[in-house]
Amino acid sequence: MVVVGHRGVTGAGRSGEARPAARAWLATLAVAALLAPGLVLAATSPAAPAAAAPELAHVYDDTGMIGFGNVSETAPNLPQPLNSPIFAGAATSNGGGYVLASADGGVFAFGNATFEGSAGSLPLNGPIVAMAATPDGKGYWLVAADGGIFAYGDAGFYGSTGSLVLNEPIVGMASTPNGKGYWLVAADGGIFNYGDAGFYGSAGSQNLPDWVVGMVASPNGGGYLIATANGVVLPYGDAKAYGGLSLDPTATQISAIVGNNQGTGYWLLDPQAWQYSFSTATPEPEFAQSNAIAQIAASQIEPDPDVSAGAWCNPYGPCEEWCALFATWVWERAGIPIPNYAFTGDIWDWARSWGAVLPPTATPAVGDAVLYGTGPWSVATSVHVGLVTQVWPDGAIMTVAGDAGPGADGALSVAIDGPYLPWDSGVYNGVGIYAFAQP
Repeated sequence: MVVVGHRGVTGAGRSGEARPAARAWLATLAVAALLAPGLVLAATSPAAPAAAAPELAHVYDDTGMIGFGNVSETAPNLPQPLNSPIFAGAATSNGGGYVLASADGGVFAFGNATFEGSAGSLPLNGPIVAMAATPDGKGYWLVAADGGIFAYGDAGFYGSTGSLVLNEPIVGMASTPNGKGYWLVAADGGIFNYGDAGFYGSAGSQNLPDWVVGMVASPNGGGYLIATANGVVLPYGDAKAYGGLSLDPTATQISAIVGNNQGTGYWLLDPQAWQYSFSTATPEPEFAQSNAIAQIAASQIEPDPDVSAGAWCNPYGPCEEWCALFATWVWERAGIPIPNYAFTGDIWDWARSWGAVLPPTATPAVGDAVLYGTGPWSVATSVHVGLVTQVWPDGAIMTVAGDAGPGADGALSVAIDGPYLPWDSGVYNGVGIYAFAQP
C-alpha cells in the first residue's frame, strides 16, 4: 500500500515507497531537517545547505492555519461542512485579516478583510486553486487551475494563462505592491509574470521535493516565496522565509501559503482541518448511492485510528494496511453488497463481476474507486485505492482515501487528495492509475 498525500507520495507501506524525487531530497536534506524546526532552501542554489529557521512557528491545532513569523493567531471559523476544500488565501495589507477561497469559488472573509464577491455560483471549468488581494483590501483575484482569472472589487485584469497549454496546472498567485500586476506559479514551480510584476527566478527546472502549492510576494515586490505541498518554503529575490514544515514523511500536507503582507510572516493552510460535504462541481446523475458514498467518505476525514492496539489498527477492519478496508467499508455502508476486502486488487475483481471496470483514460463518476498501480494482480502492482468525491468539468477529480495522509496529527488517516487530473496521477501521487471500479 502506497501512502498518498495531498500532492504526492509521502511515505511507504508494504508494497510501495516514496517517489524518487522525494527520496533524493530527503536523503540530501536529512541532516538539515533534524537541525532546524522548519526547512528554508536558498533559491539561488538548490544544493546550498538549509539555514536554521527562527523559532517563530505557531501551530494552531485543528484550525487549518499554521503560522510562521509575525502573524495573527486568529483562526478562521468556517461554516461546516464546506462544499469543497480550502485551497487559497490572501491577507489584508496590515495583516489584520484574510480571505480564504475554496475549490468551488466560495470566498470567506475574516478579521478586517471584506467580502467582494465569489465564483461559488459560477459553472467553473476547473477548480479555483489560488487567490491574491489588492493593496487596499477592496478587491481580489481568484485563479482556476488552467490559469483563468476572476477579478472582484478593485482588482484589475493584466493577463492570464487561460489560453496557454501548460506543462502543469497553475497553483498559486501573488500581487505586486500597487496591485498593477501579479505572478502565477505552476505546480512544477514555473513562474508567469503579468503587468508590473518582475521575474526573480523559478523552480521550473529544479527537482522539488513535492508539488508547488502557492506563493507570496515580498512587500516591495522585489521577490517572492514559493511553498510546496510538504511545507518547504523557497525564497526568491529579496523575499525572506521564516521556516516551514519538516521533511519528515509524517508532516502535515498543505494547500497554500498566505503572507501577512508585511514580509515578516505567513500561514500555511492545512485543507484536512475542515469538514466537507463534497457537493459535486458538475451535474451528476441523481444516484442516491453515489452521493451517499461521497458523504460517508467525507465524514471520516481525519479520524483517530486505534494505534494503541498495534500497527495499522483502524476503525474499518483488522490491524493491517487499510486503504481497501476503508473503501469497501464506505461502499458497504452506502448499500453496496461488497465484502470488506483488505487487498485493493480484490476490489477490481469484484467490480468486474458485479459492477464495472473502467480504464484509466475514462472519466469516473462520484463514488467510483480509483485503483493506483499497474494492475490488480498483487500487492506490488495494486498499491492503493481512493474514492472519488468530486468530478470537475476539466476532468480533475477529488478523492478521499484511507491509510493515507499524513493528517494534522502526523499519523496516517482518512485524507483528501486532489484536485488532480487522472493522467497526471503519476506525478501528483507518485503512482499512476490502472483502473476505476464502479459499484
